[in-house]
Amino acid sequence: MGRSEGLFIKAKELIPGGVNSPVRACGSVGMTPRFIQRADKQYIYDVEGNAYLDFVGSWGPMVLGHRHPAVMEAVEKAIQNGLSFGAPTEAEVEMAQLVCELAPSVEMVRMVNSGTEAVMSAIRAARGFTGRNKVIKFAGCYHGHSDAMLVKAGSGGLTTGVPDSAGVPGGCAQDTLTASYNDLESVEQLFQAYPGQIAALIVEPVAANMGVVEPAEGFLKGLRQLCDQNGTVLIFDEVITGFRLALGGAQERYGVSADLTTFGKIIGGGMPVGAYGGRREIMNLVSPVGPVYQAGTLSGNPVAMAAGLAQLRLLKHHPEVYGYLDQLGELLRAGLRKACEGHNCTVTGVGSLACLFFTKGPVTNYESAKSSDTKRFAAYYRWMLEHGCYLAPSQFEAIFLCDAHTPEDIHQMVDSAKAFFQQEEQG
Repeated sequence: MGRSEGLFIKAKELIPGGVNSPVRACGSVGMTPRFIQRADKQYIYDVEGNAYLDFVGSWGPMVLGHRHPAVMEAVEKAIQNGLSFGAPTEAEVEMAQLVCELAPSVEMVRMVNSGTEAVMSAIRAARGFTGRNKVIKFAGCYHGHSDAMLVKAGSGGLTTGVPDSAGVPGGCAQDTLTASYNDLESVEQLFQAYPGQIAALIVEPVAANMGVVEPAEGFLKGLRQLCDQNGTVLIFDEVITGFRLALGGAQERYGVSADLTTFGKIIGGGMPVGAYGGRREIMNLVSPVGPVYQAGTLSGNPVAMAAGLAQLRLLKHHPEVYGYLDQLGELLRAGLRKACEGHNCTVTGVGSLACLFFTKGPVTNYESAKSSDTKRFAAYYRWMLEHGCYLAPSQFEAIFLCDAHTPEDIHQMVDSAKAFFQQEEQG
């Protein structure tokens, strides 16, 4: 028995499922998780000392790779002054100024501790601003685990919320409406069915929690128009895409501005952090200047701010990083498409995000993503791990690239995938 297996047995006695976040348990891929000891640049190392090319990057924030010297130096300097004060710091002001500068639709911003908290707070602000209760989300888009967002995908566009977790009262989700991603008609039907009642529409501008599904031409602009016509707050959940697809995130890449935006781990350089921000007239309703309450003792803590400022400043001063990441992404997607040609798979993605779906495709929404053969993905995952590639243990997660990856790393991944399909073909 390896150390990872032994640790997992012990962990299951002490932690529900042996993990502190469900997907880490690796149950869907038929194995126990690798326990990680350290990471450096584009590599991650388990407790047995095995090295893997890391294509998870702590689920997105390590856009510069692990242990970037400037980020590490900033953190080491910050901790000399203490870990947390529960009081205002200069770094919070600098972070707010930088986020507002890099994300033009954000006029004011509030720091929080996670993407889940950012979404929960943004929806509350939208409800306070509009005086309405209902919220539209999209099937397959994940916005954290707050009660109102844990809603199953309905069978039709007019389905009201049904809790997707035990412990969530039906009343908490009854005002959550579910539409189909990339389907403007399903959104229009909801606005028609609930006129003057919809406070907010929240969307991942690039859906990256059902695999990676890019918005169809005109979809995001159509959402902007519908929200304008109906007095509804448009919220872009950029926990994954923010500062990853471009300095200005998906809004810059697709030329559509949101009223509120949520951010996550990337603005903390991998430290626990989140933020929400947007139009000044909405954000000025947040306590202590307005009636929308939201608070957090550790929000804007100095260590996370130091890490995030270092990473975002590097990205600001080296925008060529995004061109390089786009090139790596195109190299990976082209390589995977060639490797899986004739094997009933679909490769999607944009920028530094990619996904290999085990379905013939095309994949445009949650329903088509769910047609994937998850047993084949599980076999693929185990093969890739054995061949030195660390992927997310779920068909419905993204491949994340970072600035530390090289073309040779991409070739290694593509060659490993090609070998998998060859052995699959041979039976």
